[in-house]
Amino acid sequence: MENVVEINRKKTFTLQEARHLLPIIYRMTEESSREVKSLLNRIEAFSDKSHPTVAMIEEQINVIIDRWQIKVEKLGAEPKGLWMADFDNGEGYYCWKYPENEINYWHGYQDGFSGRILIK
Repeated sequence: MENVVEINRKKTFTLQEARHLLPIIYRMTEESSREVKSLLNRIEAFSDKSHPTVAMIEEQINVIIDRWQIKVEKLGAEPKGLWMADFDNGEGYYCWKYPENEINYWHGYQDGFSGRILIK
């Protein structure tokens, strides 16, 4: 765990470093995703989506997502889309999307999620 500060400083990752950090990001993402799903279920219960409570719940969802993004950034990764994180490797990104258990893909700086290539 002592390398997290070092990783943060340089912001580029070896595959081993990114994979070492993934369990932390996975747990954070799992928790945030569960909170958001619970709130979305509450919204579904409203037949009138313009009800003031719906807007309050939507705001709570935004707070959870923002908090998740900030935590991912503090660990040195880059949040990309909902529950996705990229780890800069100096030549592109190691790419992870929840609920994947491992980092098994990478893509170039110009390529997005659709350009993911399996790491051999």
